[in-house]
Amino acid sequence: MIKVVIIGSGNVAQHLIKVMQIAANVNLVQVFARNKESVLHLITEDKITSDYNAIKEADVYIISVSDNAIAEVAENLPFQNRLVVHTSGTSELSVLDAKNRKGVFYPLQTFSKSKEIDFTSIPICLEAENGEDFKTLQSLSQNISEKVFAISSEQRKSLHVAAVFVCNFVNHMYTIGNQICEEHNVPFEVLQPLIMETAQKISTLKPEDAQTGPALRNDTKTINKHLEFLQNLDYQELYKLLTQSIQNVKKL
Repeated sequence: MIKVVIIGSGNVAQHLIKVMQIAANVNLVQVFARNKESVLHLITEDKITSDYNAIKEADVYIISVSDNAIAEVAENLPFQNRLVVHTSGTSELSVLDAKNRKGVFYPLQTFSKSKEIDFTSIPICLEAENGEDFKTLQSLSQNISEKVFAISSEQRKSLHVAAVFVCNFVNHMYTIGNQICEEHNVPFEVLQPLIMETAQKISTLKPEDAQTGPALRNDTKTINKHLEFLQNLDYQELYKLLTQSIQNVKKL
């Protein structure tokens, strides 16, 4: 049984609290939260503390806070030579205080408190300073996910940048598409099968092989019609930029 303490109460922390409580061979012994009320709906009050000196002994301490707060939290931990990890996609191992053994436990997924997630399909990217600590993190991860990867800090940075493109930026495109639909009284749900098909294609095709549309065909007549239709100047510029980017990739 791997004993775990989760430090944090945000989106990622709350999802970790949920999954750690039901995972086989995992004992969530405690949650550290500055605001206890933020996690009372997830775990009993006797397992919550806001006092660093009251943090219990565990095999793994998972710091799941904003990147700006990781160093401060790690420095405030009152113990030494224990395995402390963070969940950041961009922060290096060095952000953690040297008094403890360091690692990374990075679940690569977009998290919202109100949306339930099946952790078994979430890739968990691991890094540790030594082999024994890596084995501990690997064992912990395999209790909650079927996709566990050894990923270096540099690789994790590349994954996080790539994730912003394929998740955050793509979702912003959905937002623009939805706004265009709303402005013209068209249900956004009409586009949903297209969105799902596009996403499913890349499970069998390379993204560049799945690309379609007027930019790829260099259909200047359609492109100009679209630009004329778009009254929002920001959207016009974005359309031009993305069109040019697609055409540049095609030339490679």
